[in-house]
Amino acid sequence: MSYSVGQVSAFAGVTVRTLHHYDKAGLLSPSDRSHAGYRLYSEADLARLQQILFYRELGFPLHEIAAIFKDPQVNPLERLRARQRQLSEEIARLQRLAEVAERAIEVQKTGVSLTPQERFEVFGEVTFDLSYATEATLKWARSEGQREAMARAAAHTKEDWRQLMGEAAAWRAELLAVFDEGEPSDGERAMDLAEEHRLHIARWFTACPPDMHRRIADDFVADPRAFALAVPPSQQRPGLAAYTCKAVHANAARRAGISTDIEEDQ
Repeated sequence: MSYSVGQVSAFAGVTVRTLHHYDKAGLLSPSDRSHAGYRLYSEADLARLQQILFYRELGFPLHEIAAIFKDPQVNPLERLRARQRQLSEEIARLQRLAEVAERAIEVQKTGVSLTPQERFEVFGEVTFDLSYATEATLKWARSEGQREAMARAAAHTKEDWRQLMGEAAAWRAELLAVFDEGEPSDGERAMDLAEEHRLHIARWFTACPPDMHRRIADDFVADPRAFALAVPPSQQRPGLAAYTCKAVHANAARRAGISTDIEEDQ
């Protein structure tokens, strides 16, 4: 039995234009023609079309489908396995993007409720990069501390933020002075500033034990967006992020020593 282009188009769910394109591409040429010269598709043609549509649904480009049909040495199973791997990777990528979008919505919903003028007045040069905030939220998604920090940040009033940022500015000025004066990163002044930063996080956002503080400081070096939350780019110096990170690690080691001394005394 033979079928016209219109008939095949109707029950295969493809356009006549697509069928003509497959014909020109050498993928699917009708086996017969009517007396009037119209294209007619056989049962075998329909079976081939079904295969083409199957591969197309899986995302195979037309040239790969043509290669599968034309070359008897091509192993369709290997092609399918390769495509399966690609689809699995794409699914994983899309899942990550969906998570990022979900977290971005959460970040926006729990953001600081200030007008643009108030944001500038309170935060000045310190800006919150949404892409970094979203990635950080994903990174710490399983952390109770992250959830507490977001909740407390959302609850801060304008006056809270004004006081918080005032403390941060005073700390930043002292950090720059210590750095510019050449104080060692494991010196008392630098470590005291690191401890002050740790306590600032605990006071305004969430408990920040030394181990967490070290991870935060590591981000200062790994991602400029993280350090920009502590020191705006206009105030940064070459090597300042690494210096701050080393001071945090030195302070964490100092605190570990203090804890050990206390335990020994007990």
